Amino acid sequence: MNSFSQRRRLTAAALTALAVAAGATACGSGSGGTGTQAADNGTYTIWDPYPQFAKGSAWVKLLDACGTEAGVKIKRTGFDTSDLANKTLLAAQQGNSPDVLIVDNPVVSTLAEAGVLTTTDDNKLDTSKVDPNLLAAGQSGGKTYGTPIGANTLALYYNKAVLKQAGVDISSVKDWETLTAALAKVKQAGKKGITFSAIGTEEGSFQFLPWLWGSGAKLTELDSPAAVSALSLWKDWLDKGYAPNSVLNNTQTTSWQEFATGDYAFSENGTWQLANAEKAGFDYGVIPVPGADGGSAAAPTGGEFVTVPVQDSTGRYTTTQKIATCLTSTQNLYDTDTTLSYVAPTTEVQDKQVAANPGLQPWVDAVKAAKGRTSDDLGTKYPKISEQMWKAVQSALSGSKSPKDAMTAAQSAAK
Repeated sequence: MNSFSQRRRLTAAALTALAVAAGATACGSGSGGTGTQAADNGTYTIWDPYPQFAKGSAWVKLLDACGTEAGVKIKRTGFDTSDLANKTLLAAQQGNSPDVLIVDNPVVSTLAEAGVLTTTDDNKLDTSKVDPNLLAAGQSGGKTYGTPIGANTLALYYNKAVLKQAGVDISSVKDWETLTAALAKVKQAGKKGITFSAIGTEEGSFQFLPWLWGSGAKLTELDSPAAVSALSLWKDWLDKGYAPNSVLNNTQTTSWQEFATGDYAFSENGTWQLANAEKAGFDYGVIPVPGADGGSAAAPTGGEFVTVPVQDSTGRYTTTQKIATCLTSTQNLYDTDTTLSYVAPTTEVQDKQVAANPGLQPWVDAVKAAKGRTSDDLGTKYPKISEQMWKAVQSALSGSKSPKDAMTAAQSAAK
């Protein structure tokens, strides 16, 4: 394995790309911490993006248990997602990286290209049971950098009462045409159609991706007719009143709050809203985001990867591998992904989840069809493409540019 002194210097481009990539799925704020230089030989550091889990929580107890199993103590720090990414780069520059880093999946390729992470060839993490489409989010340049701890993605929640009042049979919604027809019926019945997040951040890109991919378009060709058709679909919904103008400023949280009023037929949102859906007070269902011509569109994968940063002291890797393997064992994945409202990254654990909660089946199906934002070996190119994409969505939905002109400008800037 490479030592810190042999690594590529972290570049300004890497820092910029990371700052953009880290913006999608933050979970609050956390306190600072120290890396491995502050740890003695019997203490191993873990950094994660789950500051909401305090000492005594099931998550922290799992970390401690995996440390005990490996014969060491664990020093854990939970950070806000964007803070974690930046702290990781700084620690790497100082040769003070944590032993185990759990990080949002689009950040993996950026850290990998900056020389911060070891490969699974080096760290010996077993990824053989992981679904290939989920593992792809942690791959760059033909190498794999870690293993997913769980995944979430997007689908369409629907309000059964609103659809019944509008005379819409959910089984009729199979593609963009039938979804739009359903929205028209809902509006005619005096209710509201669909809400989503089109905000000018990574969240907006995250929510637009199922429609872009569902059109058959590629992230490398934002100005293709297919890509333009996806943006035109959203613009058409706003023009006809099927979606509210508030989508321009909606985060995924505020979009959900609109759906939770009970007035909307559909909401594009994620696995993480399942607990809120149960509390909403109305019957709901879930279907995958439909593709333009039918079938399930690929939705982007959210969730984190367990990675092993490069260390000056290579003798630490054997114990680190034991800790990482413990965290991603079949039983621990089941417990952790239940806690995090994640779909597990392996079929074996997914089957256990559905057996315990049959309502998870649509989400398992959606995750199996999902795609990493940095897949197709986009790596650090993705954040730049994403930024231009969300700008295009904003300019088209606000009416400042046509969908075609907006996507043409986005493609030109992304190059």
